[in-house]
Amino acid sequence: MRLWLSLWGMIWALPGLVAFVATGRPGWATACGVLLVVTITDLCIVVRHLRQGPHYQPGREIPPYEPDRGGRGDRGRGDRGQYGP
Repeated sequence: MRLWLSLWGMIWALPGLVAFVATGRPGWATACGVLLVVTITDLCIVVRHLRQGPHYQPGREIPPYEPDRGGRGDRGRGDRGQYGP
């Protein structure tokens, strides 16, 4: 979905940049230029992740993590851990 959103942002930001530069609106042109840079950067990251393929996922023999039930866990029992209170 991020791939398509990045492409959609580029489709709108590039013509907006050109139009605002042509009409002499530097503030809006800057905003469109920043948006264009952000969308191109995000598109590059998404394509890189797609080319990397799936990352390691544990197999079926590994049980899922227990969900957090909102308790304090070990910290509520006096365990201060590495970082103190």
